[in-house]
Parts: sequence; structure tokens; C-alpha cells
Amino acid sequence: MTASPHLPPASKTYLVGVDTGGTYTDAAIIDADSHRVISSAKAITTKGDLAIGVAEAITRAVGLLPQGLQPQDISLVSVSTTLATNAVVEGHGSAVGVVLIGFDAAMVTRTGIAQAFPGMPVETVAGGHDHNGDARVPLDLEALEAALSRMADKVDAFAVASAFAVRNAAHEHAARELIVARTGKPVTLSTELSSSLDAPRRALTAALNARLISRVSHLIEAVRRAMAQLQIRCPLMIVKGDGTLALAESVVTRPIETVLSGPAASLVGAQWLSGLDSFILSDMGGTTTDLGVLLNGRPRVALEGAEVGGWRTMVRAIDVRTIGLGGDSEVLLGPQGKLTVSAQRIVPVALLGARYPELIALLEADLADVDGGNSMQGRFVLLPFGARADAPTGELTAREREVLQQVGERPQALRKLANSLAAQRAISSLRRKGLIQLSGFTPSDAAHVLGLQANWSSAAANLAGQLSARLRDMKFPTPERTEQFARDVWNETVRLTGRAILDTAMGMTPVDSTLVDAVCRGNALVGLCAISLKPSVPVVAVGGPVKVYYPEVARRLGCDIVFPDYCDVANAVGAATGVVAQTVVVRVAGDGSGVFVLHSTLGTLQFRDPTEALSRATEMAREAARTAVMAMGASTPEVQLTVQKTMLPNASSDTGLLEAVITAEAIGRPNAAA
Repeated sequence: MTASPHLPPASKTYLVGVDTGGTYTDAAIIDADSHRVISSAKAITTKGDLAIGVAEAITRAVGLLPQGLQPQDISLVSVSTTLATNAVVEGHGSAVGVVLIGFDAAMVTRTGIAQAFPGMPVETVAGGHDHNGDARVPLDLEALEAALSRMADKVDAFAVASAFAVRNAAHEHAARELIVARTGKPVTLSTELSSSLDAPRRALTAALNARLISRVSHLIEAVRRAMAQLQIRCPLMIVKGDGTLALAESVVTRPIETVLSGPAASLVGAQWLSGLDSFILSDMGGTTTDLGVLLNGRPRVALEGAEVGGWRTMVRAIDVRTIGLGGDSEVLLGPQGKLTVSAQRIVPVALLGARYPELIALLEADLADVDGGNSMQGRFVLLPFGARADAPTGELTAREREVLQQVGERPQALRKLANSLAAQRAISSLRRKGLIQLSGFTPSDAAHVLGLQANWSSAAANLAGQLSARLRDMKFPTPERTEQFARDVWNETVRLTGRAILDTAMGMTPVDSTLVDAVCRGNALVGLCAISLKPSVPVVAVGGPVKVYYPEVARRLGCDIVFPDYCDVANAVGAATGVVAQTVVVRVAGDGSGVFVLHSTLGTLQFRDPTEALSRATEMAREAARTAVMAMGASTPEVQLTVQKTMLPNASSDTGLLEAVITAEAIGRPNAAA
């Protein structure tokens, strides 16, 4: 959050990286010529209107430059976001209808959609293709019409997946044409997201994508509004889950590709800032901790697709473990006062107290309640920051609408609003839908109580700590008991962090975690055995809260933890310094009879000459990758081709080709003049 003492000449160009996290929106300005950060800033993320936080962060970063910066000097704005990741982890998203073409009951079950999204309408219709790309039966348009009549009024978007669509996507495209004609709502096709044959997982990925379209669209619209307010006229790019960039307009219909955008950008930023080529990344934010590995300058990529919130997608992304652990994780108390740092994010009381001074009086009123047994004491409810009380609310029950009307922009005591089981259920539902936010005690509050953090209201954190200590101990909350409660929260956060780092280093989660947990708790002995476990490469720690917890993690694990300059805005730095890339896969299949079939999402082509088939496939892959990466905002991309062949036994030439997989990867720098 500092500025360089000398502003580079005005003739230079600058890149602005922005990261919208669960708590903070960060901005970093990069000198593209000297490859250095020249300023950075933070602003509170305003989920109700993201443009407010984005504009504030960029304005602060520009304002930190001693001589200012002209809007015309900014040649690129690039955004990384945890919006999609957090939405998946927290279960938020639009209402989606799923159309499965040619799926039997077992395939429907294997999608996992019913488990991931209980109540999501799923309709099956006849159609689909076989492994050769030939239609098994015609697409049943009448059945699709009937399905739409049942779903259209209940959903905001659709997802379509068809059996063997990667061999022939004709039925998916026909279904989209009909759905758009009848409903006018956005449609995600599974083949636009993955070239894998696994139709059930393609269906789940498409459903996730459809749920996220409105959220990422709102983000892009918000950033564009912020750029317009600041008179910044340049291309806008979004970081995808593999760390590469794409023009915002090319991402808006494929938001699932931004899942893990935040950690991907932080890995790029961590390498750029630290100068290291091999390390474990640990990126701690308000909602999640993301962990990844960089070895010899290359990130580990999830070949099976990104896993988020327990669901394995088919999105190409860096291999990242995302866990629900952050500075704003909700602290819960169970039976016998068992303390849990949960995966759910809430607003820290310290942050709320800094924004709304009246919170102190509300906390003191809770503390004056001598009963002290209400678990909702010290917890508050309000609209998301930046939200309007009259904003559209979509499909809500009468009870939800009634409760929502009582929630305002300023905090009120949760116990007064959640005065019945029906009201509590409505509040839980509104929270899941992202229409309200709750506030309570978090690790960030514990850090304020312990004096490890002081950027918000320590007085509010201390009062909330007293309430939590009283609830756990069922005793008067003395300063010692309050501090001990905060210390226990801090210790549990450190333990969970150390455990996540060791699991990442080992590439597994041990079945018996006794020794791992002992190390993470800071115990050097188990019985008469001295124990130690530590990563063999450094840990690069980035994110706002890391300096509060990670020095103790380093002590317990005995490992090298690096805090590079600007580590608190590494995601924004990574967003500004990425490249544009796209991979296209085309397959050629032979059956030994002299016929070679080229398979792509555009359809199938048959050849008698294997050389001609391979040449056409190579040309198609190269041109498709080049066209795609230029459409995503790259200039003069380079294309790398790889061909993997599987031959029939004893084959001496390509006439014995069983299968060829042609992969084209196009890479280019963002075209700032686009």
C-alpha cells in the first residue's frame, strides 16, 4: 500500500490489476516496462454493488502516485475474482433448469446434480449420439417443449448436456435454439466447457456454469461502471482458473472458467513478486484459503478438472485445494463449548463496528443481559454492503419476503429478528441466496482482541469476545477468559492452516492424522518420540491476514515461509501480469477398416487417407486455438502442437492408426490496443 518516490515518465504504459475478494477488493498498478508494482490499495468489497468497491480501490491506488496518473495512460484493466469460487463453496447461484439428452437413470445419478443442488429441476429427453458421432435417435423436440413448460417459470438459466456431444454437438445446439426461442434465457452447453467424453461430469459442470452467469455478469458490469466513472478506456480482461486471461465479453457466458481465478492469479502474482520457481502457495483471504504448488516454474494443473466445494468440475485450472478457512470464518460453539472455525464466512464484528459506531451500544446491551445464554447474542444481520433495500429479490416465499423487509443497511440484533423457527429458517435461506449477511465473532476479531490486528474496531471485537467467552465458559467474562477464548480461536486457525499446508506438501490427507495434528498444534513430542514434519520447498504466503497467523505456522512446522512485498495484493498483481491462452483438442479415430473419423465439437468428418485426416485435424486445431485466443484478447499468439498416436498392433504406418489426439495451445500477450 505504498507508492514509489518517483513516477515513471508519462509515456510509459500501465496495467491495473483488480481482485474482488469476499472481504476486500484490491488494486495494484504495474509499470509494464520496468515490471514493478508502483502502487496498491484496498477497499471493502461491496457485494450489493461491486462497482463501489472496485472504483474505490482503483481510485486509491491511483491517488497514491505522487504526480497522479492520467486515465489514458492505463492500457489494460484485468480482474481476478473469488466470486465464482465462493459462490460454489457457499452454495449461492441462480436458479437453473437442466436438460439431459440421451441420459439413462444411472447417468442422471452419476451427474451428482441432485446431491449438489437439491430441488434443481432436471429433465431428460430422448436424443444423443454414439461414440462415432451418429445420432442414436432423433432429438425429441416435443418432449423438450413439455419440459420447458414445466421449468421455464422457475429458473433463470438453463444447462444442456447430451450423450457423446463431444463427438457431435448437434443436439445440444438444437436444444439451445429452442430454449432461447421459447424462454429468452441464457443456456450453457456442456461441450462449450469441456471436450471430455464423461457426459455426467460435463452436465454437472454446465449446471455450475449456468448458476454463475448472472453473478459474473454483474461483476463485469460493475467493473465497467467503475472504469467509466474513472474515465478509463481500455480492454477489460478476466483471470481464468488456469491463471490465463480472457476478454470480459468472452468470459461472460463461461463464468465457470473463472472458478479458482483468485488462487490462479495469486500463484502468478506470488511467483512474480517472490522470484521463486518452486514453492507451495498459501493464499489466505476472508472466506477461503487456497493452496497450490509451483515446481520448476510450472504450476501443477488439475488434469481431472478443478475441484471446488467438494465437486469435481471439468474446468481446466491449476491444481488448487480450496478450504473454507479465512480471517472472516464463522466461529461456532458446540456441545460442551467445543470451538469450531467453520467454512462459512460472516462479517467480523470488528469490521462492522468500524463502519457502524452504534454497534458498540448493541454489543453492550447484549452483555448487560444477565442471562447470557442466548447463542445469538453478539450476532447481527444486515443487507450486503452496497445493496439497496428496494433491490429486486427474485423468487422468495412470503415469509422470506416479510423477513427481508425488516433487514436494513445498518446492523440489527439477530436475536430480535430470528424470534421464531420460521423466521430462523427464512434468515438461513436468505443468507444462502446472498440477500443478507450475518456478523459475528471470527478469527479476525480474535486477532483484534490479542492485539495482532488493529485495522478495524478493537472495542467491538473485545465486547464480542466477552460474549463468546461467557457463552462457552458459562462464567463472568473476565479479561483473562476473554483473551483465552481469542487465543483458542487463533490457535485453531493456526492449526488448520498448518494442516492444510502439510496436506498440500504430501499431496494427500493421511488417514491417521495423529502425528500431523500434533505438529500443527506445536507439539514436538508424542510420548517419548520427537516428531517433525515440514515441506521441502518454501511456502509463499499471500493474502491480507497471513502475517497474523503464518509466523506461528512457520515456527510449528519449522519451515521457510516467505512474505513477499505486496503479498497482501498478490492476486491483483497476478491479474495484471498474466497471459492469454487457449487449448483446443481434435481427435482422429480409426477402426482398422480403412476409415478415419475426425471428431470435433463442430461435428465429424470421414477420410480414407490417414495422412489427410491428420493434416486436416492439425490445421483445424491450430486455427481454432489461434482464433479462440485472439477472440479472448491476445495479439500475435504462438501455437504449440502435440500429437499423441495410438496404433494397432504391428502397425508400420498411419494406416494402422487407432486414435490420434491433436492438442493445440495458443499463447499470447494481452492486446492493450484492442
